[in-house]
Amino acid sequence: DYELCEEWGHLYPVPREDLINLHREHLLHLLETGDMEKALQLLQRIEDPGVCLAISEQSLDQHLNLAASHFLADYLTAHFYASLTTARRNEIQALYIGSKVLLTLPEFSRVNYFHLSSRPLLMLEQLLMNMKVDWVAVAVQTLHQLLAGQEIGFTVEDIDNLLSKYAEKALNFPFTLKEKRS
Repeated sequence: DYELCEEWGHLYPVPREDLINLHREHLLHLLETGDMEKALQLLQRIEDPGVCLAISEQSLDQHLNLAASHFLADYLTAHFYASLTTARRNEIQALYIGSKVLLTLPEFSRVNYFHLSSRPLLMLEQLLMNMKVDWVAVAVQTLHQLLAGQEIGFTVEDIDNLLSKYAEKALNFPFTLKEKRS
């Protein structure tokens, strides 16, 4: 049905808003079924860059599954980086990096941290608070690789400060040892 509607749109004038809605629903359908290849082909078929940007951004704001969010954040960053405002660019890059970190976690635990995918630093802090040290090590390594030359609202120094803060708390003993008297 989507393809038929798309063909109809080529033959007859369709209002821009209806065209955006059609393509957005088609894209969401493809992303929900996990067909990233067809989703990419759909985005590449759209001739008007403004329509493509609107569809991609609106779809990203639907808070889809992890793979779909990662795909859209990557697509927007790769194709529309200059067209985005600085705040939106930082938001999309944070979501891309957060979803990349989330993909490093064991599959069974991703659902517990998915709500933090757009806030990677907070995700890292949550992992630290949950004492998932092995996961933190992989997440930090991934963040260090992804943050090289990126500007997304936090830096490698912020990660290091967070790790130092929690390392200090781990060594903080709330009581003093008393000597035993004979």
